[in-house]
Amino acid sequence: MKVIALNKNFQLENAVFEKPTPKDHEILIQIKASGFNPIDYQMIENELERRLVSSPILGRELSGIVVEKGAAAHQFNIGDEVFCGSGSMGSNGSYAEYIAVPEAIVALKPKSISFEQAAAIPSAGLTALQTFKRLKLNTDDTILVTGATGGVGSFVMKYLTANDFHNVVATVGSEENRQILLKIGLQNHQIINYKEENLVANLLKANNNKPFDFGIDLVGNYMSEVTADVLKINGTYADVTALITKDAHETLFNKGTVIVNISNYSYTMSKDYQYYKGNLEEISNLIETGIISPPQYKTIGNLSLETVLKAHSILKNNQTQGHKLIMKHE
Repeated sequence: MKVIALNKNFQLENAVFEKPTPKDHEILIQIKASGFNPIDYQMIENELERRLVSSPILGRELSGIVVEKGAAAHQFNIGDEVFCGSGSMGSNGSYAEYIAVPEAIVALKPKSISFEQAAAIPSAGLTALQTFKRLKLNTDDTILVTGATGGVGSFVMKYLTANDFHNVVATVGSEENRQILLKIGLQNHQIINYKEENLVANLLKANNNKPFDFGIDLVGNYMSEVTADVLKINGTYADVTALITKDAHETLFNKGTVIVNISNYSYTMSKDYQYYKGNLEEISNLIETGIISPPQYKTIGNLSLETVLKAHSILKNNQTQGHKLIMKHE
């Protein structure tokens, strides 16, 4: 099968691999679309992330059609349209024509959406839902969301508005992204452009000049410092990026902040398959019933080295403009 793989020098190249054979409890999926994530290029460039590489084929979320089943796989039928976040549990990544994964992490694709939309869901949707659930928010809590129109941020905002959270302030970097949040249901005064001067003061003003109960930081680095500055004493900081600066960490420590680390990888380590399947089914139901809308996506191209390199460059330079990047597999 055609794949985009890492060579021994950790560079991506076109390659041909043997089509995987599903083990007893696995299914073989013909991939129709796959999604890109920052970790894809970070695994190539970052020594820490590189330790997560379990296959020369990267990519961790996809949609497609079941074409073969292992001897003990009984949850799906040949021809079922499915989607999943493969994490490190598949026999290969999603930059390929086929993938074999445990059927226990797979969910049926929402009927009302395309393969491309379905492939845009798993990583961002699961991360956002985990964030929402683990914070145990109350509707009267004040919440700051940085990077609110990114892949994870868009889902977080949809979960918050669908559950009637109104004390929310979000950051954006463009008028286009402001319009996205207005369509989701935020009011203009709840949306702050992080590029404007006096960001900390502007955020506090948007929150009635009070510090926030919760900070959901989807950006990290400088924004981790800003988020730390505007949190109240004993507030809660949700870390989704692992990019807290030393100064931010010191501020959070001095404020007695509870830091909640958000990671889908932890469920891969413990092989908690139900986390994947159960939450994907929950997200699917939310979309099918119209409670939340599917993510915005942008198709970069078909399965090829050129498409992968282009997507990695867009991610690295933060040029997604609120769209999930998708690759089609024909």
